[in-house]
Amino acid sequence: MGMCQSIGTASDRVMAMLMAGLEIEFGRGAGEALAHRFLEAEETDFLWDARIEERWLGSYESIDDDDLELDRIAICGRLDGRWFASVMLVDGDGMAHGTMGKRFCRSRRSAHEAMVDAH
Repeated sequence: MGMCQSIGTASDRVMAMLMAGLEIEFGRGAGEALAHRFLEAEETDFLWDARIEERWLGSYESIDDDDLELDRIAICGRLDGRWFASVMLVDGDGMAHGTMGKRFCRSRRSAHEAMVDAH
């Protein structure tokens, strides 16, 4: 029997396991700081994977003449025990390429409202 959870649902457990592994490798006290550095370095991917809702906002008009077509998508979710809303740049294959903004919220409801209000 298998069980699937989004990274947002399991984020507290994922962070605890990441910190525990880093403490084993680098010593006590280093785990939390290193885990947060991992999150910062890969923030776009973590936010995109942690989303629980999304809303298409429109095409992204790049100032560069890239052949890559991107969409702006508002999302909300939970990561590292905190609710957030964000606007992401996503390609046609569903891969996140950037974050245009992020806001932390006090509750799921306020994160959802922030996502709905994004433009």
